[in-house]
Amino acid sequence: MRDVIVTLLVFLSLPYIFKRPSFGMVMWIWISVMNPHSQGWGFARDFPFAAIIAVVTVAAMVTNAKRTYRLPLTPVTATFLLFVVWMCLTSVFAIHPEQIGTQLVKVLKIMGMTIVVLMLVRKRLHVEWLIWTVVVSIGYYGTKGGIFTIRSGGQYRVWGPIGTFIDGNNEIALALVMTIPLMYYLYGLLTHKWAKRAMVASMFLCALASLASYSRGAAIAMAMMLLFFWLKSNHKAVIGVLLLCCVPFALVFMPEQWHARIDTIDEYQQDESALGRINAWKMAYNLANDRLMGGGFEIYDSEVFERYAPVPEDVHAAHSIYFQVLGEHGWIGLGIYVALGFLTWRTGTWIVRAAGPHAELAWAANLAKMIQVSLLGFMVGGAFLSLVYFDVPYYLMAAMVATRVIVEREKKAPAPQLAEQHTVQGEPNEYLEHDPVR
Repeated sequence: MRDVIVTLLVFLSLPYIFKRPSFGMVMWIWISVMNPHSQGWGFARDFPFAAIIAVVTVAAMVTNAKRTYRLPLTPVTATFLLFVVWMCLTSVFAIHPEQIGTQLVKVLKIMGMTIVVLMLVRKRLHVEWLIWTVVVSIGYYGTKGGIFTIRSGGQYRVWGPIGTFIDGNNEIALALVMTIPLMYYLYGLLTHKWAKRAMVASMFLCALASLASYSRGAAIAMAMMLLFFWLKSNHKAVIGVLLLCCVPFALVFMPEQWHARIDTIDEYQQDESALGRINAWKMAYNLANDRLMGGGFEIYDSEVFERYAPVPEDVHAAHSIYFQVLGEHGWIGLGIYVALGFLTWRTGTWIVRAAGPHAELAWAANLAKMIQVSLLGFMVGGAFLSLVYFDVPYYLMAAMVATRVIVEREKKAPAPQLAEQHTVQGEPNEYLEHDPVR
């Protein structure tokens, strides 16, 4: 039944995507992030829904004579394109060029559709579609996992959907940490009291599910995210009281084995998993020092570890976005990747400063703050996970770029024309139909 529902939703959406390509962005993110077809048990599990949506979306953009879709030219997009080009170059000089084909195609699909998203997100409505889609796609698993944690008393770990970027306990935990700030932004948009209560409950359940993953890296990321979340909040007193009430309750609720697991953070010298990660990090460091372009994709095998790792027989994945880039794409690749994160962050800072004095742009400042909080969680938690190609951070990057373009456009427009700026090349603004202030 699930297979049929997902199939109907996708194929019924195709005519609408062809009419409005921006809706293709929503469907693509939903399929690629949530992977609803992975929850089925039949033909839909392996059906190429994402490819079909991508083809129809791009075809709609190309054949639409009334609109021209352009990639916004900003330091962030230029650095992003440079990163993609550099990954292609490192693939040419990879250690195992005959083995990287599948991973290279997978990464280029993600990066290619990120470029499409950057071209399609052109106004506030599109930005909020993107945020809602990410929240629903990941929040579904967080809400479900939080309820499971309450029912089981936290005795069992929460895992992500099989066959996705976030199928592991560590990965789903980090994804949930990233989603909570986005939920808070959407909470501010809701007007119905029960919708607000449902969003607050979802935030709490997602936090509980993240803790119940037993992920030590996610616990550190959660702590940093909550601290920065409080600093960025416009209601520090209320948020502070809620955190002081909820955090101790969640910690007390978790069973003894959870506390025992988290306590091992201070005992990494005796932890085989931690030692394996450090060995992989040293391998990546040595490889990058030896090869200007790194080793390319698929370097985590006995041959490479024999050459570069201190403990050759202890083969591990990178378990760090930074060492993953370093090993696969060298010091130049790491520099580009770090620069991409820095420029995205600075874009958010610019939005907060530029939009702050303007009441009609308060939404942009609030969104930029919460995306920064979300990305901080990724930057901290990602230090312990191999998630360089996880698509959600790139979608948030696209949302940040689009928000800056919108703020720049509206600040340049004369006051009487602000409303007109919400209409892009003949496409009506749904917000103005219901709320003239927006």
